[in-house]
Amino acid sequence: MSDGSRLKILSIAHAAVSRDAGRLRYYPLAERDDVDIHLVVPAVWHQFGRTIVADPSDDAGMTVHVLPIRLPRAGPMSWYLHFYPGLRRLIRELKPDVIHLWEEPWAIVSLQARLLKGAAALVMEVDQNILKRLPPPFEFIRKQVLQNTDHVLSRSPDATSVVRAKGYIGPVTPIGYGVDLSNFHPDVEPMTPRAVRPDFRIGYVGRLVEEKGLDDALDAMVQTEASVSLAIMGEGPYEDRLRQRIAELGLTDKVTFRGWGTPADVAAFLRSLDATVLLTRTTKSVREQFGRVIVESQACGIPMIGSQSGAIPDVVGDGGWIVPERDPAALAKQLDAIMADPQALRAHGLAAQSNVKNRYTYAAVADALVSACLEAARKRAA
Repeated sequence: MSDGSRLKILSIAHAAVSRDAGRLRYYPLAERDDVDIHLVVPAVWHQFGRTIVADPSDDAGMTVHVLPIRLPRAGPMSWYLHFYPGLRRLIRELKPDVIHLWEEPWAIVSLQARLLKGAAALVMEVDQNILKRLPPPFEFIRKQVLQNTDHVLSRSPDATSVVRAKGYIGPVTPIGYGVDLSNFHPDVEPMTPRAVRPDFRIGYVGRLVEEKGLDDALDAMVQTEASVSLAIMGEGPYEDRLRQRIAELGLTDKVTFRGWGTPADVAAFLRSLDATVLLTRTTKSVREQFGRVIVESQACGIPMIGSQSGAIPDVVGDGGWIVPERDPAALAKQLDAIMADPQALRAHGLAAQSNVKNRYTYAAVADALVSACLEAARKRAA
């Protein structure tokens, strides 16, 4: 290693711009005595119409480099066009053992890291789970980066299949998204007994787009034998159409909306539910890559009803139920079965918590990352 004992990792991650979101996964790394972690984040990031200014860089136990980026929002490919003018000098100064990219392999910043990495091993974290040919120059960039990647951290088996199909032949380690258990945890007070709840309360957290299948939840609600209400937390272009559909089905008094909130707000919202839904519909351009709300819900002890899209069944595990895509009748039948068996609901809630503790804590994510980086560094050194 660089100093004979500690593995020096330089991680480049635009998602770590905020302390209450992506940066949380790095804190277990900062506590380890076998790793010297350096994190590169953009000074300003633009996402879903929001401008996010990087949180301060004085995080204990690690060094955060807040750097300006070029091309921060250049049309529909904005997430993949940015790069860091100061990265060359930083790599020369640090001489990392490993450069870890929490970016897609076709991004300009990934090509930048591949060209500047020097003797460092390259570890790439991938999410894309739909095999498609990218427009120039992104297909060329992906090929170049994957050919020079020493280890892949993959969000799902489908994501692994994509990089394999694009020429990557090296080792792969599965990695999930971690959960902030200080926010996402069960209520300290017991749940309201089933008998006094006016409705079975399901909920959704996320962007309001057609592909998330909320229409299927609405259609299922009018087919169930018992009373079901739906709480929605999020924003997006499909909200007006959803409100129209709710009125058409006579569900106005059964569905509520609220906008985005803090992580603590999201956790409190999830704890107010009996179950969550993520009914993603697979299309040519959409297949659920992970479903972060699944593990956030499960950490709160709330089981998930998910569709068969992409990674959803694997992430849900025993902590919920899986229904066919675009099948409101099947969803209605599943809701009736859940409502008829309160003990099964409780059992799935407990299994949901176990699923998170076994697979999706930040410590588990850190272990996977360090293991991949160690193997890559040893292989590169050899």
